[in-house]
Amino acid sequence: MEPRPEPNPSKKSAPPTLKDVAAVAGVSYRTVSNVVNGHKYISDSTRTKVEAAIRELGYRPQLAGRQLRSGRSKLLTFSVPFISHPYFAQLAHAVVTEAEKFEYDVVIDETRGLLERELRVAAGFRTILTDGILFSPLSMDLARFEAERGDTPLVLLGERFRSAEIDSVVVDNVRSSNDATSCLIEAGRRRLAFLGKVPAGTIGAAPADLRIRGFTQALEAHGLTVDPAYIIEVSRWDQVHPDGDYSREEGYERTKELIPHLAEIDGLVCANDLLAIGALRAFREAGIAVPAQIAVVGWDNTAEAAYAAPSLTTIAPDLKEIARLAVLALLQRLDDPDAPPKTHAAPYSLVRRESTAII
Repeated sequence: MEPRPEPNPSKKSAPPTLKDVAAVAGVSYRTVSNVVNGHKYISDSTRTKVEAAIRELGYRPQLAGRQLRSGRSKLLTFSVPFISHPYFAQLAHAVVTEAEKFEYDVVIDETRGLLERELRVAAGFRTILTDGILFSPLSMDLARFEAERGDTPLVLLGERFRSAEIDSVVVDNVRSSNDATSCLIEAGRRRLAFLGKVPAGTIGAAPADLRIRGFTQALEAHGLTVDPAYIIEVSRWDQVHPDGDYSREEGYERTKELIPHLAEIDGLVCANDLLAIGALRAFREAGIAVPAQIAVVGWDNTAEAAYAAPSLTTIAPDLKEIARLAVLALLQRLDDPDAPPKTHAAPYSLVRRESTAII
């Protein structure tokens, strides 16, 4: 038997190639290519030899070459406004976990709500090798999105806007906010405030308006008064906090301004958990007992909500199901580009904790 050919010594410092693997396995480089790309008609013995050579050399297929051959990079992009926000961090983890089931990797892109970065996403990046995009827009409106839309398959997340031409996954902001508000009413609260209004025409205004609508509908359904003075506006994100309007700092500052009027309210609905965590801190510093004097509810079910003092009642979107629906919708779009777009509603639940105890 002839000795096994050795890889070219001149290439030892360079990454191994298909031909290096072929030399070690004693097969043609085309056979190695067929094994790497999952062709079915390869004998078990040949596949075993090639896979052993791949492990021995530490060969890694070139993504660009694989995309040219298969039409897929096996890479998805998840584009979110703020990675630092617990909601998006937890959702990113769920998306990565779900994509792994289909042997896809995920690149996380942070837009910071900047229009120029969101325009890159809508156009499909052009310079990023990705099969598809999961996109949570914050500043872009529907008209601009449709004008800039590229050819890369894309699924929208959230209710910033909807398009009949694009797959989307949503959590019902109106109904969930209604449920959060009704929770306070059922706990005996009658004079409620909402923290999280966003100035008209600025980023984040559309989802905030939906949650205000749910808040208002719940009050009206129970025959309670909606006082515009207690629908509390947050500052514009780019003027105050780099992480956006809905921050712990913003919740803390706006609640401190609310405290002198506490005799007029006994419940606070916060547009997200970060605002609620900041509010709890402000109440605690002022010696105001939650929920004895005022009950508080949030939205997101972030990890810290369960460990706040008191623990925070909140709306819990099913992040695993959001990720599953989004990844599945994107992969189905890749397989069937001409299928009618769909909007998928993800479930949520109300998690009752100490901050809304019944009085």
